Amino acid sequence: MTDPDNVVSVRDLRKTYGAVTGLDGVTFDIRRGETFALLGPNGAGKSTTIEILEGYRDRTSGEASVLGVDPQHGGIDWKARLGIVLQSTGESGNVTVLEQLTHFAGYYRNPRPVGEVMEAVGLTGKAKTRIGNLSGGQRRRVDVALGIIGRPELLFLDEPTTGFDPQARRQFWGLIDGLKADGTSILLTTHYLDEAAHLADRAAVINGGLIVDIGRVGELGGADARIPVVRWRERGALREERTTEPAALVARLHAEHGGEPDGLEVIRPSLEDIYLDLVGAERIGSDPLDAASPDTDTTSPEATRA
Repeated sequence: MTDPDNVVSVRDLRKTYGAVTGLDGVTFDIRRGETFALLGPNGAGKSTTIEILEGYRDRTSGEASVLGVDPQHGGIDWKARLGIVLQSTGESGNVTVLEQLTHFAGYYRNPRPVGEVMEAVGLTGKAKTRIGNLSGGQRRRVDVALGIIGRPELLFLDEPTTGFDPQARRQFWGLIDGLKADGTSILLTTHYLDEAAHLADRAAVINGGLIVDIGRVGELGGADARIPVVRWRERGALREERTTEPAALVARLHAEHGGEPDGLEVIRPSLEDIYLDLVGAERIGSDPLDAASPDTDTTSPEATRA
């Protein structure tokens, strides 16, 4: 639990709510400088895990270390080393970007210069604009600016691009890539698998309070999950076969049928296919925090702590 190369270490993390089990033995590490994605359906255990790591919710049992500190006992100095970007902050729209960032910078001993932060998130031209007059994408950039102004060693990003259009998402990814290049460690939750594939070094898939797979995003599910499927119709019946040599099978089918069989197709499993196989349907819905809403839990500390 004290490996200096890990900013987060979790062992057999458990959380129960009465008779309901939210987390059922979660174990993973996040390395220094790494972007780590926590993936899973609503109700899988993401929110509970994150709130425990942020120090806003106590665990039932297990071990957790964040920046070398048990988050259950983290003090003000420890919290100042974290950056947290929630799904929705509820910040006042009546102040300007400059006023808001200047105010928050005052909470930290060694904040980033406000001008530098505005430039980093692409808001220099909006410094004197009231936050309430910004677009959704620009307000999300304010959220990130507030999360990084204290020079965090670890940044929590909770569904950072929900509601973004494709162009805004791509711009936001560039911002996060820049933070990563600066050495910031990042814990990301997202429902967008392409986002996880672009931003994350590694990912864990959580379902029913359990980690069902962990590794590089392109390796989730293992090699067998990526074996292509050849599908065709024969005598009116749908047939399919998984094979590591789809071209050879297609050639054999051509020879056997005297041409291309009806409905012939070669299907290579996508990341979404593999993810859906991993999470299934039978385990969804164990976590009261995640299950409350597909967007955010307005009754949890996560919705109010900003």
